[in-house]
Amino acid sequence: MTWQNFVAMGDSFTEGMDDSYPDGTYRGWADLVAARLAVDAGPDFGYANLAVRGKLLDQVIGEQLEPALAMRPSLVSLAAGGNDVLRRKVDPQSLVDKIDAMIGRVAATGADVILFRFADVTAVLPGQRIVRPRAAALNDGVAAVAERNGAHLIDLFADDTFHNPVMWSVDRLHLSAAGHRRVAGHVLSALGVGVDEEWLLVPPMPAPTPWLLARGADLRWAGQHLAPWLKRRLTGASAGDEVTAKRPELAPVEAIA
Repeated sequence: MTWQNFVAMGDSFTEGMDDSYPDGTYRGWADLVAARLAVDAGPDFGYANLAVRGKLLDQVIGEQLEPALAMRPSLVSLAAGGNDVLRRKVDPQSLVDKIDAMIGRVAATGADVILFRFADVTAVLPGQRIVRPRAAALNDGVAAVAERNGAHLIDLFADDTFHNPVMWSVDRLHLSAAGHRRVAGHVLSALGVGVDEEWLLVPPMPAPTPWLLARGADLRWAGQHLAPWLKRRLTGASAGDEVTAKRPELAPVEAIA
């Protein structure tokens, strides 16, 4: 099947952090998918990416849904709710209900939809005993939403390759370039589109780090990444407060084979 355009909605996962272009902006799995889809669709293919880092689900719905629908997309992706489950108080079922209503509106237009079960990052985060059940409830709920609406479900949680630290950036929360390529490979495979096999190659696990060096790395990570993240949570700030969508309107994208 050939799609004439693709609109991506969500947060940092879809914005592309931490897969940097040379100019410091982010590429990510959605850009890679769009560039591959453009090969089959031709020069008139349009791609918009409305995702902004740090956005909560209500913000994604309030800021991205109507602009996305106005573009009359033929393919839409949504990955949201991950930031919500990291907050102190959240009702996962409420998140699922909102996603269900949102996807119902998108699917009613005839657009094809891509949804995700997120990979597990809770092992390196504080409060994992609280966060992990919330994340599982969100994942399971989104899977049910996908089934009800005939959406493509990309099950990253079931992919053990994401247990490999090479798939993650130095902040241990966002994907690395290799992680984004693997996500793009999963998405394109689910869509029935040929994909560069290198994107799905499993990289070797890094050699075990000696205990003392590992603890030093943990301390540096806590100071450079965990502490600022916790500060934003406590103050109600977001990494995306001063950020706007990188591709707010449908525009051509350079195709890649």
